[in-house]
Order: sequence, then C-alpha cells, then structure tokens
Amino acid sequence: MKRKKKERQEELIKLIEDTPFITDEDLAKKFGVSIQTIRLDRLELSIPELRERIKDVAQKQWDETVKALPLDEVIGEVVNLELDQSAISLLDISEEHVFSRNQIARGHHLFAQANSLAVAVIDDELALTANSEIRFTRPVKLHERVIAKAYVKGDDEKGRTIVEVSSYVDQELVFYGKFHMFRSTEQ
Repeated sequence: MKRKKKERQEELIKLIEDTPFITDEDLAKKFGVSIQTIRLDRLELSIPELRERIKDVAQKQWDETVKALPLDEVIGEVVNLELDQSAISLLDISEEHVFSRNQIARGHHLFAQANSLAVAVIDDELALTANSEIRFTRPVKLHERVIAKAYVKGDDEKGRTIVEVSSYVDQELVFYGKFHMFRSTEQ
C-alpha cells in the first residue's frame, strides 16, 4: 500500500536526518516510488542532493576540527581528515586552473592543494610551511580530478613536522611534495 505524499515526505525528512548519506536510489526503493519522485520530494522540501549533504556534514565536523586555517581556505574539497595523521582532498580541474592554449593545469594550483592540505592536517592553531621539496611527474589536464593524500611522517632534526603529499589522477602519481611544517607548539 502506497503512502500519501505528505506521509512519505514526513518519513523522508526523518530518514534523511537519521542517515544523511542515503542515496536517492535507496530512498526510492524504500518508499516504492521512482527516483524522480524522490528528487521532486527533496526539491519541494528544500533537501539538498547527496553530495551537498555529505559536504554539509563534513563542513560541520571539520569546522570544529581544522585548527591551522579555515576549511574554506583549503584548496580542493577535503573528504577525509585525521589531525596529525592523514588527510585527503579532491580538486576538479576546470577552465580557471589551466593555461588556455594547451588546457594543462598551472602548477601553482597543484602545489596550493598539497600545501594547504599539509597545513590542514596539523593539529595546531598555527602551522606554516618552513620549506618543501616538490616534484611534478606529469601534466594534469582540463576536467581531470586530482586526489591529494597527505600523511604526517614525524619530525625532522629541527622539530618541524614532516608531511608528505602525493597527488593522483586515476591512481597515477602527478605530484609529490615533502613539506616541513613549523607549528607553534611542540609535539
């Protein structure tokens, strides 16, 4: 027996509040309606799509977690963060990131993604890049997605935190950076 629209929408609100990462496909199966019906219900109820719900939950979680810089200053979209351990961000290369004549991403965007991720992973109110060693391994092109992965490796002889960042396009390494990070507090 099908639920009435109002009933379905009330249950939809509660279900999405309880499980914000549920897909439209799963909701359609649960309520026995089409995916389009679920999308129309979400639109009518001003409930964002799954990707936006994930970003919203992550934003709320990381706004309280990231200490060294505001999350909106991290270049790319942070999708995973464990302070003083590891972090992952995504950067979709668009027209604004590339040279117009050859559609290749400007290197400073890849560096900025990696460097800001290295700062974000530090569990301190102040984290600055003291120096870095970087290597570009292949050009990144328009419409490619760059996945940057940062790992905290420990401290160097000066007490600076070493963060290694590897950036990939489809599991192919495109950038590597070793960042020596100054922090205001000692480990």
